[in-house]
Amino acid sequence: MQHAIRKTILLICISGLMIFHASAQVGGFGTYKFLNYTNSARVAGMGGNFLAVNDNDITLTLANPSLISRGMDNHLAFSYVNNRTGINYGYVAYSKTFSKTGSFVGSLQYINYGKFTGADAAGNLTNDFYAAEYALNIGWGRQLSPLFSIGANGKLIYSQLETYQSFGIAVDVAGTYTSKDESFTASLIGRNIGSQLVPYIAGQYQPLPFELQIGMSQKLKHIPLRFSELLTNLTRWDLTYLDATDPANSPDPITGQVKEKSGAGNVADGLMRHVVLGAELTIAKVLAIRIGYNYQRRQELKLYDHPGLTGFSMGAGLRVKMFNLSYTRSSFTAGIPVNYITLGVNLQEFVKKQ
Repeated sequence: MQHAIRKTILLICISGLMIFHASAQVGGFGTYKFLNYTNSARVAGMGGNFLAVNDNDITLTLANPSLISRGMDNHLAFSYVNNRTGINYGYVAYSKTFSKTGSFVGSLQYINYGKFTGADAAGNLTNDFYAAEYALNIGWGRQLSPLFSIGANGKLIYSQLETYQSFGIAVDVAGTYTSKDESFTASLIGRNIGSQLVPYIAGQYQPLPFELQIGMSQKLKHIPLRFSELLTNLTRWDLTYLDATDPANSPDPITGQVKEKSGAGNVADGLMRHVVLGAELTIAKVLAIRIGYNYQRRQELKLYDHPGLTGFSMGAGLRVKMFNLSYTRSSFTAGIPVNYITLGVNLQEFVKKQ
């Protein structure tokens, strides 16, 4: 246990140094942002958009291909995300292992932005239109040793926003370390390394939402409880946004000066915007209870007079024979929850019974 804690502290220190030396970039950077959306209910329940948990869960591989393994051979998964804004997204994934080339996961990822009412510059109504984006992914994973595994996702991307269309290509690369007792897992991931092949407007190419991430998880020895920590956006230090409507940014009515955070406060705020925390409690290997906290999401989306549970997520998973069903309810803004539903099916068990 102490050895695992030391490894966790070391990884945090290394990632902290990477963050401090990275160049700042503005929010909203890049196109095809849907590639980084959380799709899995299990991942959402622990607060992030990926996990470092090596337990043959196919629903984790879309974001972390180094988790693709022989243990998920002939597994199938469906995921659906719904919110009150009318935007729906999800994916379907299937895994197959070949003795010589390794294990593969094929998936189709989509997002549907819904129906829009068109209007011209003068405000006159025109035709209705739709917007949607898709990514066809082929993931590959291989175990290099009992402790280390690697993986990659290749992506073909198509986007249609009204009459504008775009095609792109990208890859994710990842590596995972798992301790001998399988209680500690750490992953390093580079996501969306690629380019637009056909931009929305001729000659105007936009970068993809590249992100470097580190994930760690530690399972306790005598309690079926796993803690997860995710370090995100490691190539960008400054993720803050100065909102003039925030009461904390309003000038003092007497002095006219805006109250500023201390140097230590700014550093702590900046660092926490890269950290996502989660926990998963497993009961009798059948039921899992999950909770997550995303500080960056809370700071960006909370209502100043009613923050509520913004940034928190809570979910549960139920494993029954060959089926694994997960549900998560995540709060992005007070009164606007997002619901995640994921179903995993072990078709290999069905084949054995036949």
